[in-house]
Amino acid sequence: MHPLLPRLAAQPRHPAVRSGDATVTYADLDRAARAHAAHLLAAGVRPGERVALWATPDVATIAAVVGNALAGIATVPLNPALGERELAHVLRDAAPRQVLASHPATFAGRAPSILPIVLDGPPASPPPPAAGDTLLVLYTSGTTGAPKGAVITHGNAAFDLDALAGAWGWTSADRLVHALPLFHVHGLILGVLGSFRVGASLHLLPKFTPEGVCAAMAAGGTMLFAVPTMYHRIAEHCEAHPEDARKLGRARLLVSGSAALPVRENERLSRLFGQRPLERYGLTETLILCAARHDGPRLAGTVGPPLPGVELKLVDDHRRPLAPGPEVIGEVAVRGPCVFPGYLNRPDATAQAMDAEGFFYTGDIATLTPEGEVRIVGRRATDLIKTGGYKVGAGEVEAALLEHPAVREAAVVGLPDDDLGERIAAFVVAYPGQAPSPQELADHVARLLAPHKRPRVVRLVSELPRNAMGKVLKKELAALPK
Repeated sequence: MHPLLPRLAAQPRHPAVRSGDATVTYADLDRAARAHAAHLLAAGVRPGERVALWATPDVATIAAVVGNALAGIATVPLNPALGERELAHVLRDAAPRQVLASHPATFAGRAPSILPIVLDGPPASPPPPAAGDTLLVLYTSGTTGAPKGAVITHGNAAFDLDALAGAWGWTSADRLVHALPLFHVHGLILGVLGSFRVGASLHLLPKFTPEGVCAAMAAGGTMLFAVPTMYHRIAEHCEAHPEDARKLGRARLLVSGSAALPVRENERLSRLFGQRPLERYGLTETLILCAARHDGPRLAGTVGPPLPGVELKLVDDHRRPLAPGPEVIGEVAVRGPCVFPGYLNRPDATAQAMDAEGFFYTGDIATLTPEGEVRIVGRRATDLIKTGGYKVGAGEVEAALLEHPAVREAAVVGLPDDDLGERIAAFVVAYPGQAPSPQELADHVARLLAPHKRPRVVRLVSELPRNAMGKVLKKELAALPK
């Protein structure tokens, strides 16, 4: 039995993927994936070796990922928007045996010898890989240097997906509406492989639009995975089109992740759809660590408790454990079967991020509620602001700014200050037609929070820089035009 995909051949007539007007059954997917695996094995690619794959949102890409998994060949997903330098680094570091694409001409000249994905021909039946074998090499965003390849094993993914299936009541009766990129944990492991592990159906959208998501939900979708930026746009659309809000309201489960969902947005979605999205938290290196349960409390601003089998603690700057409390802020350290074995070719980086006891130090800062729920404050490098002897979480100031009726988006960072060490700086996107003054916004925060959390700098900007998953690129904020 395959350690990750035991149900692939168990329900041959059940729909696996719907894309456009086409529906691919599990039998179709199994046949195509095994034909792809046979083609790679015949070309000399061996189990344990790596192939790179342009992660375009189509059925061929999904079948190739599944075929690689069946054959024990590791997939290195390539973001279609990678720049020349980033792509060269990934290909040099991962050293894939082949570079594949569903439409090689789309990427002509961007990498040597891009080969087509072949999904027909005699299928292979290779022996299943072991749980500790590499499933994926996912490259991090490179916020602290060149991107590093996080090695994810079949066992990492299987444990995590089983824990999430339990938390979310995820079964073969579900149909997941999917409009996420296929080169990250959220879209590829959770969305694609998670659906196939539980035997559910996947409604694949080639690009995200609020209209497309609402139509897919109306066509039988029961679950939606999305990032906060997507939910924000869906909410704006549904406020103008109440009939689409009703379609989303029929969902069994709405899940938000990859970035914090502002409390204001959570409340907005609850009003629109009659249910709160479930939030969850994880990293590329750890997969998902915490998740709210489908049958448990849904507390705005929290990401749920740690999943069963995940050990989580808060530590100080010297990695000493902190006693949890409502005002205690610390770095999240975790240990468990979902935590990766290390970075490809980077034992130094692995040793720096993990200790001898197997705890991975995430770089995220958080607090714990009395109920054991985790509240993520932000990144230690950019969101823990040390100002005038105080520690301030940027997320708390951002949440306060978002309570101002003129504020559409907000991002807060610490800037160097000779007197305070760091001063709190807020970058704000106002709603169209609104122009709140910096003083007004600073005073608004001061009314809601302690005086030392008041922004000393407030800048109105047209938009916030974001990556492909909608996360704000805080290191780029100071360079925004005034």
